[in-house]
Amino acid sequence: MRLEVKDLRKSYGPVAVLKGVDLRVEAGKVLAFLGANGAGKSTLLNCISGAQDADSGDILAGDASLRGASPRQVQDLGVAIIYQHFQVFEGLSVAENIFLGHEIKRGGRVDRRAQNAQARELLERLGVTGIDPRTDLGMLGVGERKVVEIARALRLKPKFLILDEPTASLSDKEAKALHSVIRQAVAKDGIGVIYVTHFLDEIPKVADQVTILRDGRILWTRPVDEVTIADMTDAISPDAMMHGLEKVPFSADGPAVLRLDALTTGFVGPVSAELRAGEVLGIYGLMGAGRTELLECLSGAAPKTGGRVELDGREVSFTAPRDALSKGVALVASDRKEQSLFASFPAVENLLVPHFGRSPMPKLLRSFQREGREFERAARRLNIQPPNPRLQGQRFSGGNAQKIMVGRWLVEGSGLKLLLLDEPTQGVDIGARHELYEALAEVKRKGTAVAVASSDATEICLLADKILVLGRGKQVALIDNPHDEELLIELAHRAEHSTQQELPASGAGAQQMEMMQ
Repeated sequence: MRLEVKDLRKSYGPVAVLKGVDLRVEAGKVLAFLGANGAGKSTLLNCISGAQDADSGDILAGDASLRGASPRQVQDLGVAIIYQHFQVFEGLSVAENIFLGHEIKRGGRVDRRAQNAQARELLERLGVTGIDPRTDLGMLGVGERKVVEIARALRLKPKFLILDEPTASLSDKEAKALHSVIRQAVAKDGIGVIYVTHFLDEIPKVADQVTILRDGRILWTRPVDEVTIADMTDAISPDAMMHGLEKVPFSADGPAVLRLDALTTGFVGPVSAELRAGEVLGIYGLMGAGRTELLECLSGAAPKTGGRVELDGREVSFTAPRDALSKGVALVASDRKEQSLFASFPAVENLLVPHFGRSPMPKLLRSFQREGREFERAARRLNIQPPNPRLQGQRFSGGNAQKIMVGRWLVEGSGLKLLLLDEPTQGVDIGARHELYEALAEVKRKGTAVAVASSDATEICLLADKILVLGRGKQVALIDNPHDEELLIELAHRAEHSTQQELPASGAGAQQMEMMQ
């Protein structure tokens, strides 16, 4: 039996995300599924799982088509998916989580003894003996919780299992244990697995084949013993460089806007770096490396636990984003719908909301004429479509919504000193990316310092004057004048494997690397 995707296509408005995907997953095999941010992985998984319907093409589990099926129907047809974010619940026991929604009942009541016994048998079948089914889930570590999710999925006896970044938040020991569980399930139950990961070094340990998705198309599928990490790195790295864009120079003698001295926050740090007026610091690392956590600390959304942060030569310790904004520090979050965009507000208010009531723009609050002029200026500068100031934020495409978020800080008199951007082009098509890059160049020309976190190595090299590489929360490298995205990918992956291992700099004298032990 096989799970087969045939010529699958999916677009969001004018943006084509899946452009004719053909994929085959064999029962009893693990297929590692790789691709850069924005390649279309999540969209494909959503189409297979029933969370979304494709525009055309077909998805077959054996002879049954999954097109148009609901997630429950897809599950009934033998395909289960485990997402990166946990879908198990504290306050329930391990067994109760495994049987959630499919409880064993006797006389109208849940038979907990039977559930505990069957849960124990299932865990032992997966080679897991250290988890008591009666234990409250809240007592388990993150790796054990992931095992419980897999056990719950396998209890329904699926033919195929999709694992989305299953080891993203696991330690090396937990990841190794999870690999063993997956191989046990494949060997004993003959299921086929789609294994989505960004940790290239784990692929030979768990997968039989490797597929690369690039720009909405399958680039290649090969046996795992015929590819190297370098092969995968080359295939993942996008080649659609933004031609015609040049880095805006900054003055190396300019004033230091931001200085970090052994900064720690949560599991991130110590981090030491300096950022001057008009300079762009790129923050690069794999998922879970600590990029977002670092930006949230700098914006006042997360507490500093150690070290020192200086803004314009003075030590600061922000207690909230409002406090940071009052000092000229602003964050454009990666999840713009939840953290940045006011969905029901009109576009003009989304653009100007940080400036209402703030000097030097006190009149802006009550002057619709001024508001209209500011929006018209931003729409023209950023090509916001449609250029309608009264249209609700939720009505704009992802790219145009992001333009509005960045446009906030192009408003004259904003007083911005440091702009923090987390995945600024996530879910944005290539044309809108170009316009956002131009907008960031304008922010830079104004003398504003910029820190941008991205999982796109090509993008980060294009935008940044220097790059901070993070791995599992640790500062791995600080690279001046970056231009080699393959080096960044290699550093990030090797850092995830061991942040203590010495990593070699790449040959150019133009690249100076400061390794953090």
